[in-house]
Amino acid sequence: MLERVTLSSNGITLEPLTLAHATDLIEACQDGALWQINETSVPEPDKVMDYINVADSMTDRQAFAVIDERTGKAIGSTSFHDILPTTKRLEIGYTWYAKSYWRTHVNTTCKLILLTYIFETLQYQTVGWRTDVDNHRSQQAIERLGAKKDGVIRGNRVRRDGVISDTVMYSMVYSEWAGIKPKLAAKVQSIF
Repeated sequence: MLERVTLSSNGITLEPLTLAHATDLIEACQDGALWQINETSVPEPDKVMDYINVADSMTDRQAFAVIDERTGKAIGSTSFHDILPTTKRLEIGYTWYAKSYWRTHVNTTCKLILLTYIFETLQYQTVGWRTDVDNHRSQQAIERLGAKKDGVIRGNRVRRDGVISDTVMYSMVYSEWAGIKPKLAAKVQSIF
């Protein structure tokens, strides 16, 4: 398991997810009725505490609350998961934000914070992402980060509506980071 850390930049703080964030996250997931989107991991408002408890119980996941420093409130969540210390690989996922924060600096800031920590502090070699084959908004966001599409794993997930679906896999490796970091930083500054 990775050390639990708090990271921040550009008005966003990522801190370890705890039950203290439940009230804010209940409000955040209702901003856009996000739990109704089949292709995401957003909890239903009455299941937020279970969501936090499950995240905390997973041995290969480190979940963060995404805090808007202007309001002091949690506006979503993101996680490291499928952490493989031997191969220095992990994935970023379980990411969601209140809908009013979509298409703002928040997602790019979070990814810049996390990728900087992963590549420069942890010195991991590979970061992965996965998303539902029908979640085109998420695929575009991952591609805007500079991640490369690795392929599609067919029939490996069940959506909340019970439909078996495919997963699109992406990755970024350490050798790409030096070229990607300044672009992400510039993108954050242009929309911040």
